[in-house]
Amino acid sequence: MTVEFGVLGSVEAEVDGRSAKLGHARQRGVLAVLAVDLNRTVTTDQLVDRVWGDRPPRQAVSTLRGYLSRLRQALAGTREAAIARQPGGYALTTADTVSVDLHGFRHLLTRARATDDDIRAAALFEQALRLWRAEPFATLDTPWFNALRDTLVQERHAADLDLVDLRLRLGRHATLPAELSARAEAHPLDERLAGQLMLALHRCGRSAEALDHYHRTRGRLVRELGIDPGKALRDIQSAILRPAAVPTSAPAPRPPAPPLAPVAQLPLSVAAFTGRANELARLDELLPADTGTATGTGTGTATVPRPTVVSVISGTAGVGKTALAVHWAHRVRHAFPDGQLYVNLRGFDPCGPAVDTADAIRGFLNALGVPPDRVPSGLQAQAGLYRGLLAGRRVLVLLDNARDAEQVRPLLPGAPGCVALVTSRHHLAGLAATEGARLLAVDLLAPDQARTLLAARLGLRRTAAEPGAVDEIVTRCAGLPLALAITAARAAAQPHLPLTALADELRRAEGRLDALDGGDPASRLRAVLSTSYQALSPDTARLFRLLGLHPGPDITLPAAASLAGLPRSRTGALLTELTRASLLTQHVPGRYACHDLLRVHATELVTAHDSDDARRSAVHRTLDHYLHTAHAADALLTCTRDPIVLPPAHPGATPEELTGHRGALAWFSAEQAVLLGVVGRSPAGFDTHTWQLASTLITFLDRTGHWPALNTALTSALRAAQRQDDRSGQATSHRGLGFVGSRLGHPDAQYHYTRARDLFGELGDRSGQARVHQELGRISLGEGHFDEALAHARQALAHYRAARNRGGEAVALNHVGRYRARLGDHRRALADCRRALALAEETEDLDGQAYAWDALGYIHHHLGEDAHAVDCYRTALDLFRRTGDRYHEAGSSADLGDAHHAAADLDAAHRAWARALTLFDELGHPKAAALRSRISTLDGLPDDTPVTART
Repeated sequence: MTVEFGVLGSVEAEVDGRSAKLGHARQRGVLAVLAVDLNRTVTTDQLVDRVWGDRPPRQAVSTLRGYLSRLRQALAGTREAAIARQPGGYALTTADTVSVDLHGFRHLLTRARATDDDIRAAALFEQALRLWRAEPFATLDTPWFNALRDTLVQERHAADLDLVDLRLRLGRHATLPAELSARAEAHPLDERLAGQLMLALHRCGRSAEALDHYHRTRGRLVRELGIDPGKALRDIQSAILRPAAVPTSAPAPRPPAPPLAPVAQLPLSVAAFTGRANELARLDELLPADTGTATGTGTGTATVPRPTVVSVISGTAGVGKTALAVHWAHRVRHAFPDGQLYVNLRGFDPCGPAVDTADAIRGFLNALGVPPDRVPSGLQAQAGLYRGLLAGRRVLVLLDNARDAEQVRPLLPGAPGCVALVTSRHHLAGLAATEGARLLAVDLLAPDQARTLLAARLGLRRTAAEPGAVDEIVTRCAGLPLALAITAARAAAQPHLPLTALADELRRAEGRLDALDGGDPASRLRAVLSTSYQALSPDTARLFRLLGLHPGPDITLPAAASLAGLPRSRTGALLTELTRASLLTQHVPGRYACHDLLRVHATELVTAHDSDDARRSAVHRTLDHYLHTAHAADALLTCTRDPIVLPPAHPGATPEELTGHRGALAWFSAEQAVLLGVVGRSPAGFDTHTWQLASTLITFLDRTGHWPALNTALTSALRAAQRQDDRSGQATSHRGLGFVGSRLGHPDAQYHYTRARDLFGELGDRSGQARVHQELGRISLGEGHFDEALAHARQALAHYRAARNRGGEAVALNHVGRYRARLGDHRRALADCRRALALAEETEDLDGQAYAWDALGYIHHHLGEDAHAVDCYRTALDLFRRTGDRYHEAGSSADLGDAHHAAADLDAAHRAWARALTLFDELGHPKAAALRSRISTLDGLPDDTPVTART
C-alpha cells in the first residue's frame, strides 16, 4: 500500500491513489505540522502555536484532540502511516515507503548538489521541482506556516537557479531566454539570475540584448540600492564583450547560499582561553548528529538532524560562564552553517531591568532579515515566526545571562538540528523538567588551571620567573576567572612591574577576597577591580567612574563623549583603553557595555571620588545629549505642530546630528532601551528632562506599536511633572496618556484628555488646547457622536489659527472635513479637506498630506466616486508607508478595500482588506475582529477561517 502526503500546494494525502478526506483547513494544518516534523514528536503547545498562531480558540487542546481523532480515521485504512500519541505530544509515524513531497524535494536537492555528474544533477533538480503543485500550505495562514512557506519559496528559487546553471553548462540554452526573462521581471535585483539571462541571450546570438539587460540591471541597482553590480555580474559583461572569455555558466557557489543569509552574532572569543576541558567535552555532546533516521521520503533515505537540544551553563558571577559558552560556540560554529544568534538577556544587572523577551525576539527577527512591518505584536506570534524561520536550518542560539526559565522559553528554537545554549546564575532546573535541558554547573578554576590562565595571558617566561607571586595571585583570586583576567590585564599593561607587587596589593585586600566563596557578588571583586582601576590613566579612570551614572544597558561613543564632557576623538581613545583593560566590551560595533559587577564598582567609585556638582554635571550632560538628539529625531519623523522649546544643551554635551527620516528611525531603534531606561529611572533633580524626553518618544513608539512601553514612560513623565508642580509638563503628559490610552482602549483616556485641556487652558497654550480638542474629536467619532466631534474639530481649528500654527490648522481643517462627511455634508467636506491638503503641502508636512488624502478618499467613496477614492487612498498609503505610520496604513488599507468593494472589484477589495487585517493583527488592535468577519463574509467562510490575500 502506498501513502503519499503533499504540502507543496494544498495539504493532501493519498492512499493507494485515492484522496483521503482530511477535512477543513485547520484540520489539514494539524496534519501539515506533523508531516513537516515526520517521525518526530511535536508537543501539544507547538501544535497549537503553529496551527492557530496568536489566536487559539478557548478550548484549543480539546479542539486539537478532535482534529487528531478525525485525521486518524482518515488514515485508518493503512498501517504505513499513523498519528501516534507520544510523551508530551504527537508524531506522524511512517514506514520507509511513505513519501512527503517537502522532504522528497529537499532530499533530491541534496543528492543533486552532491553529484559531479551534471546530467544526473539536472535530472534530480527537475524531479525535485516537479513535486511542487502550487504555493506550499495553501490557505494556511499563521506565523509559523507563513515563515516556513517563505523559506521553501526561497529554496525553490535557489534550486531553479542551480538547474539553470546546469542547463547552461550542458548547452541547453535555447529555451532559457523566455523563461529567464519572466523570472528576472519578478526578481529584478537578483544578480545571479541577471547573469544567467545574459549568458542565455548571448549563447542564442542576442549579445546586444544581453548587454542591454546588464545596463538596465545596473541602473536599477544604483537607483534602488545605491550600489553597483557585484564582480561576478561585471565579469560576465566583460566576457560578453570578449566572446572567447564567456564562462559556461553564471558564477554561483555550490551548494548555493541558504534562503536566509547566515547570521554571525557571536561576541569576540576570550583570548588565550584555557582549561575547562571537561566542560567542553560535555558541550560537544550537544552537537547535531551527522546521520539520523529515515524520514520516508519515498526517494531514498534522508538525513534528519537530532531534535533541538537545550543546555544550561550555570555558576556564580564572574566564574566564566559566558567565556566558556562563547569559546565553545566559536569552536563548533562549522556545525551550524546557517548561523549563530546571540543575546545578552541582562538577567542580573543591578542598574537596569532584564531584557524583555519580546525585545530579544525582535532583535533575532531583525538579524534574520524580517522587516519591522512583518513582525507581529504578540509575544506568541513573534516566537512562532522566529521558530518558523529556523525550521530546516542548523543554528546555534546563545542566550547569555538569563534571569529565569520564563525569560528563556520563548527564545528556544523548535527546529531540529538547532542547539540553544543558556548561561545563568541560576540552575534553571525548570528547563530540565519541561524542555529536557542538560544542566552544566561551572565551578571555580582549580589552581593548576588558574596558573595556566595567567601563563597564557602573561607568557610562561614571566610567570615562571616569579612562581611564588603567581601562587599568591591564584590564591587571592580564589580561582575566579574574572578576577584572574583583570589582574592579568593589569600586569600585561605594566610589563616591568614585578608580579610580587601585584600579589602584595591583593594580599592587603584579604577580607574582601575571602568573600569570593559566597555572599553579595558586588563585594567579591572590589579589591581586584580597585587595583585594576588604579592602573588606568586619570582621564580613563574618570570615564570609568562616570559610566556608573549612565542608565545602561550600553553606551555609544557620542553619548560617552557627552557623559565625560570631552571631544569624541579623545573619548574614543579612552574607550579603547577601557576595552583593553577588560573593563568594557564592545558587544556590537559602536556600542559598549560592562559586566554588572563592574557597573556596581563604577557606581561606588563615582560616589566616593567625584563631588556632587561633578556628578550632577555629568548626568545633566548625558540627559541633554539624549533629550536634544531625541527632540531632533522626533522633528524629522513628523512636522511637529506644538514643539517643546528646549534650552541650550549643558556645556560639554554634544547631541548627535541626524539626517533624514531613516536616520531618525535608526537612532530611535538603537537607543530605545536607553531612552526608556532614562525616563523610567527619572534621576532626582531632572524631572523636566524626564517628561520632555518621554514626549519626544510618542511618535516613534506609536508608529512602531510599542504602546505599553509608551504608556509606562508617560506615567513616569506625569509623576515627574507633578513632583515639581510643572503644569506644562503635566498638561503634555496627560495629553500623551490620553492618546496612548485611546490606542490601548483604556477607560481613563477621556480623563487624561479633559485634565490636559483644562491645564492648557490655564496656561493659555492655544496649540496645546487645539491638540486636545483634536483627540477628543477622535474619541467622539469613535463613539458615533459626529456633531460633538465636529464641534471639537472647530475648536481645534480656532485655537490653531489663534496660535498662527499653520501645520496644526491643516490637521484641524482635515478633521472638520472628515466629520462633516460623516454628517452627510460631503461637498463642504471636500472643500475643507482640499484646503487642508494645500496647507499640508505648503508646510511640507507628510503626515498632514497623508491624513488629507485619506479623508478625500473617504469623501469620494461616499459620493459614489469610487475611482477617485481609490486614487486618493493609494496616495495616502504611499505617504503612510514613507512615514512608518503602520496604524493609519492599516486604516487606509481597510478603507481602500471598501472603495474596491463598492466598485465591485472583489479581488482588489480582498487584497486591501487582507493587508489591513495583517497590520491590525500585528499591532494587536481590536479592529482586526470586525475586519476578519467582513472578509469571511466576502469569502462565504466561518469567521475563524485564516485569511489569505487573493492574487
